[in-house]
Amino acid sequence: MASPSVALVGIFLAGAACSSVPRPQPALVQNREVEAFAQAAAWPNAEVMIAIVAAQEFIAARHERDGYEYFQRLAREQPGRPVLLSLEGLLQARAAGEIPLLRRVAWVEEAIGKLDRGAQADPIAGRLLRGLVFAELPDRFGKARQAVADLEASLERRDSFPADLDRGIYRGLAQAFRTLGDEPRSREMLRRAGTDSLEAPAVAGNLSVGPEQGFRFTNPRLVREADGVYVAEGFDFGNIAFLVDPAGVIAIDAGTTERSARAAMKALREVTDAPVRYVILTHSHWDHIGGLAAVREAGTVVIARANFAQELSRMRSSQGTFNWFFGSQPVGLDVRVDRLVSANESLRHGGLEIRLIPVSGGETEDALFVHLPKQGLLFVGDVLMPYVGPPFLSEGSPEGYLEALAAVRSIAPRRLIHGHPPLTRFFNVDAVPGLETALRSLYDRYLPDVLRSRPVADMLHDNYLPSSLRESPKAVLPYLIVRDHFLQRLHRQKAGYWQSDGDGMEPLTSADWAALLDQVGDGSDGPFVRVAENLLARGDGPLALKVVEMGLLRHPASEGLKRARTKALSMVIERYNPVDPFRFIIYSQWAGTPLRPIGAAPPEAR
Repeated sequence: MASPSVALVGIFLAGAACSSVPRPQPALVQNREVEAFAQAAAWPNAEVMIAIVAAQEFIAARHERDGYEYFQRLAREQPGRPVLLSLEGLLQARAAGEIPLLRRVAWVEEAIGKLDRGAQADPIAGRLLRGLVFAELPDRFGKARQAVADLEASLERRDSFPADLDRGIYRGLAQAFRTLGDEPRSREMLRRAGTDSLEAPAVAGNLSVGPEQGFRFTNPRLVREADGVYVAEGFDFGNIAFLVDPAGVIAIDAGTTERSARAAMKALREVTDAPVRYVILTHSHWDHIGGLAAVREAGTVVIARANFAQELSRMRSSQGTFNWFFGSQPVGLDVRVDRLVSANESLRHGGLEIRLIPVSGGETEDALFVHLPKQGLLFVGDVLMPYVGPPFLSEGSPEGYLEALAAVRSIAPRRLIHGHPPLTRFFNVDAVPGLETALRSLYDRYLPDVLRSRPVADMLHDNYLPSSLRESPKAVLPYLIVRDHFLQRLHRQKAGYWQSDGDGMEPLTSADWAALLDQVGDGSDGPFVRVAENLLARGDGPLALKVVEMGLLRHPASEGLKRARTKALSMVIERYNPVDPFRFIIYSQWAGTPLRPIGAAPPEAR
């Protein structure tokens, strides 16, 4: 396969011949998210969430008509899965702009009928999807009041959904109230959605990001996992867990910053005034240790893995290139550990019985499990973090990831509690066996390719889905989220810096490629703008962004390239927000588009 930069030259030469058509032309480069989620959604036992994400990816790629035709076929083949009919109707309605004007009303009415049947068959997912579509319909269809009813019912049933969707629901309500002419309620729903405009990139989940607060997976909340077991989620990037006993509290991890950890402690104090006797650190990353000063009290004993200091030194030496991960508050890395764990041991405190288990992890080498046998709970930190170590650091281990999955399987807890809310939700005990089997298949298949330095892009292009996933529906979403990062880490650790196709032998900078493309064009920003706009029309957001960035190296004052960059970043933000929060954070930072927490007022209104 030609490298992406070589392919760009061919695209540049073809750019002048491309013109827009009502239906988008096929993408020039692979969209693995669309392909993989669509393939998995076709399996008869697929989770509802897989089908919904597949539809989201078709929409983010601006290929609604292709998605409509795909789900139309699936709905006919599998009539027992009503979500397929609802998604067929959703994508049909969104593709209406590609239909000739005289046929458009009938086209939308047909979509409405499918959405009504889907909502009747599935009052949870079907009604949510119908409400979101009806909210977007023009007033002539008279569906805005039904949209309000559907979406308000969805808010009442939010705990029935597999993911947090409040932001998308509030956004839909804002649109429906606007259609009804109720501007005050529309503005209130926009405020609750944490946005100022319906034109902002469409993000359905409750995550938020910005330069001050950093990234959060959800709104702050103290979740009760069992009697005396609480998890503080959404106070910052990572979770803090609290084991509450009359003899004192045991905290598991300490958050990212002292300010955010103090907010979590304030929530804890609504439950108990017992002192914090122990803090157990599951590993040495910023978002698990940075708020220790707020959690540690007089007499608190801090426990960590025996090699904690070695891993911590890596954190201290790393540079904060992307500061929207953790925000502007200082992250405390001066950690004093009182008790080191080098082998399995027990900790008894009041009525609490805890097992401390050092493990090989996928993210760091100092991973420590915290097991509560009586409650059947296993706190695993970030051993199953999908990125297999931060993508911008030289750590992480595919082998450690597999060993961690095997360790979880052998312990066989009732419930896994991770260091981040989505992992607890999706990387659960039901997913572990199938995920371990699938990743082992991935490892065995591609290790020989890695050792002969097959280019990693070629391996990713295979879009490999092990056949075992067909019988493990709970493992499909975790696998698709982990897979590419797992392969990239494996390749980085075991392959050389020259690839089998010669890539790496003659390193060229982005400026070198930009200069070449300028030569292929006419020396102005015009060809860059034309090609970028064509790629955006095709749904090739990442490649369009690459073209724009190269064009700006040569023509930094080009307004056309700046506008195209804004469009490209909006497209990739929508593409990755359901499946890749790290990309979402970085692209949001590059775009300079913060996303406020749900219900937060704009800064000038506070």
